[in-house]
Order: sequence, then structure tokens, then C-alpha cells
Amino acid sequence: MIIFPATDIKDGKVVRLTKGDYGQMKVYSSNALEKALEFKNAGAEYLHMVDLDGAKDGEMKNFSVIQDVVKNSGMKIQIGGGIRNEQTIKKYVDAGVLRVILGTIAVKDTAFLKNMISEYGDKIAVGVDIKGEMIAVNGWMEDSGVNCFEFMETLCNMGCKTVICTDISKDGLLKGTNLPLYKRLKKDYNIDVVASGGITGNDDISALCDMDMYGAILGKALYEGKIDLKDALHIAGRI
Repeated sequence: MIIFPATDIKDGKVVRLTKGDYGQMKVYSSNALEKALEFKNAGAEYLHMVDLDGAKDGEMKNFSVIQDVVKNSGMKIQIGGGIRNEQTIKKYVDAGVLRVILGTIAVKDTAFLKNMISEYGDKIAVGVDIKGEMIAVNGWMEDSGVNCFEFMETLCNMGCKTVICTDISKDGLLKGTNLPLYKRLKKDYNIDVVASGGITGNDDISALCDMDMYGAILGKALYEGKIDLKDALHIAGRI
């Protein structure tokens, strides 16, 4: 299983939110590249980055920061947050990211999503961020009215290769992840799923590995010292 340390960027700084709430934000570093290299030195090959300003406003306010990490860390980076047109996708792909994560636009404009999957193939991933069974969009601030399981079926039919699925109700609480959700996704859909939200300890990582999940994102638990990255990588069979 791939372990993705998470680096969320707000105003150029590395931060974490609680349940996607911009009012509950904690700054962990002012240097995203230094943080990425710290993860790399622990053995991580992959990095999950989110432009939180982009997710909220739909603009690439942190592109230079993200570009610096892509260029100078040597890590395989997936990036999300406010990516809502092909120009932005192309800019990130040209910068050398592993894949671009489409969230709001993927839910609101499936024709666009289908075209981008056709054009960019496995460079396109989709973020499925849920509250209950409904997908939240626009930085998790709006209920799309779209059922996550119906949308997963749509993604499979489109040929989407990778989904990053976050249970917002678990995110940042350090109380464990939604294992039944990921078990259902693994069982019912032929798609690579990256689990995100509430992964708190080694037991969560082991359980996701036992399901043969494609990947897991480590966020607040990593920053708060609840999970040791080297231990997580070892459990996941990455080192």
C-alpha cells in the first residue's frame, strides 16, 4: 500500500484543518519543501498536496510553492485543490506532478471530467469527499446533492483509475478512519482507492493493508506524532 504524507498549503504555509473547517486551522511549517524533504528522508516516495486557497477560491495562489516541491523534492506528487479547468491541469502536468486531483469540477461537470480522462489518462484522479453518503464540493463547504456510491459507479464507467476518498466527518479528529466505507469501496468498485480522513494509528494502517487498499493519506496524526512515518511505511511494505 502506498503511504501519502499530506501537505496542505494555505497562504504558502503547511497547515491542517479539522473536518475541513478553515476556522480550525493549525500551522505546522512555513516551508513546504523542507517538510516534503523530511518525509522523503523518512522513506516516503509519494506526497499528497492540497492547495487550500485553490479549493476555496478556485485560483492557483500557491502554484509557485507546489512547483518548488515538485521540482526539488524528487517525490511523486499528487495535487488537488481548486483545479477546475484544463489550463490548470496542463500547468500542473507540465510541472511534473504524478497526477492531478479533480474534485468540485468532476462532480459538477462530468462531461469535462470524461474529456480530461480521455486526454490525460491516469494523470487524472478524482477526489470524492463525503459527508454521510453525499459528496461535498467547493472546499467541503457545499453539499453537491450527489450520492458518493452512484458517483463511484460513474467513475468506473468512465475509466477513471484513481479516487481519493475522504470521510470529512473523520478528518482531523484523530479518532480513527471509516474502515467499513473503504471495505465497501474495495469490494464494489474496480478502481484504485486512496483512503483519507481520520487515519490515526498503526491499527488503521494495518486494517487498510489487510483490505489491499491502493493507498492511504496520513495527515494530522503524522503532524501530531500519533503515527511515526517510518513505522507506517514499514507496515505498508514500502521500506
